Amino acid sequence: MSLTRTLTLLVTSTVLLIALVAAAWSYIESNHELEELFDAELAQSTRIVQGLVQHLADTQSVEQLPKTLSETLELPRADTPGVDFEADNNEILPDGTGHKYEKKLAFEVWTPDREPLLDTLKADDTEGLTPGYSWAESSGFRWRVFTLQDPATGFWIRTAQREDIREELSEELALGNILPLLIALPLLLLAASAAIQFGFRPLLKLERPIRNMAPENIHPLDDRQAPKEVAGLVQAVNGLLRRLNQALERERRFSADAAHELRTPLTALRLNLEKVYEKDPEQYGDLIQSVDRMVHLVEQMLLLNRVDSGADFTPEYHNLSAIVEQSIADVAPLALKKDIDPVLQDDAGQALVSCHSALINTLMRSLLANAIQYSPEHTTIETHLTPSGEGYHITVCDQGPGIPAEERERALSRFVRLDQRLGGGAGLGLAIARRIAELHGGQLTLGDRPDGNSGLCVSIWLPARAASRRRQT
Repeated sequence: MSLTRTLTLLVTSTVLLIALVAAAWSYIESNHELEELFDAELAQSTRIVQGLVQHLADTQSVEQLPKTLSETLELPRADTPGVDFEADNNEILPDGTGHKYEKKLAFEVWTPDREPLLDTLKADDTEGLTPGYSWAESSGFRWRVFTLQDPATGFWIRTAQREDIREELSEELALGNILPLLIALPLLLLAASAAIQFGFRPLLKLERPIRNMAPENIHPLDDRQAPKEVAGLVQAVNGLLRRLNQALERERRFSADAAHELRTPLTALRLNLEKVYEKDPEQYGDLIQSVDRMVHLVEQMLLLNRVDSGADFTPEYHNLSAIVEQSIADVAPLALKKDIDPVLQDDAGQALVSCHSALINTLMRSLLANAIQYSPEHTTIETHLTPSGEGYHITVCDQGPGIPAEERERALSRFVRLDQRLGGGAGLGLAIARRIAELHGGQLTLGDRPDGNSGLCVSIWLPARAASRRRQT
């Protein structure tokens, strides 16, 4: 798992857990505080009624009190004509006649002898007059009640609130507190994820040069923009890259020097063998062929070392058709020995390609020489040059044994000679050709002949403007 994904999961999980715990805590605490607030409101309403009863008891007789209290305190009930408390979704009743939560309040007043003077609650527990908070049942609802006895008059006063209304208000207020947090939570998680990805951008900038770095162009990373936390790691990687570059350079220099030093004695050996070959061809014929293969191998190793080292060359625009024609002409003597007819079908016309003409000529001569080597006598080698997208395709098809599909990738490896193939090559021709194509930003692939006959088709695609990509391959 990537570090970015790990940090994103850890941060989002932690934030989510903390936010959910905070929301649950806020919801429970808000409900508790609101219950206390409602109870306090209930006690306050009871004491207001207590004061009213004290005032009326001083000025009115007990017989007059029920009517006065009813006119003063009796609130509209659910069955009040013209008022539908349940159906109306608005909190304010039509024409401002009241509020639908008015019915949440009810009052009861009793004489000291427990004779009812006012009863808007009509509870089922009229005999349960106990000072303090309790619960009562009325009209199918549960009511929270607060009861007190006035010490001055001895009257009992009780105020009630419907439980469902209290719960509804508590939930709405509690949800109102945590709703902004729940809405902001996804935005917070997205912001945290974006911040983590932004924080890792300097590491991604360090990754790209390493990914695109070619073996022939190893260079230290730019540590000026590296985060302080990975500065030591970048310096260690730069040290490793320097040592790797030095090791590769020593290897390339050794291969080049060894091949160069071998070419001179092999040439001298070839000249000496030619002298004795004229006297005894049967005895020295095979030896000369072996020396020729060694010379060919050394030349290919020198060429491969040059290509691998990314030898500097200035790309120029060349006519690809002319290079292909010249390559066919170069291998014509080999084809003539086996009575092979090299055919060119040029559908590209003026095919201008930014390339190194000598390397492209080497690539084509290598492919044509391979095709001649593995083709039977009296056959034809077809070369097609066609435009394709923003480049050109060159296809060389022979009539040899071909290469099985499962062996083609291995055939492009260095020093690999398939058992099915004939000839005395070193197994470097196709590898060098593919490397040259890659240096020009192109591709080399192996395939069957399109007509279904036996043979191998080597296809090279070269872009018209891509020689500058050679440093990235």
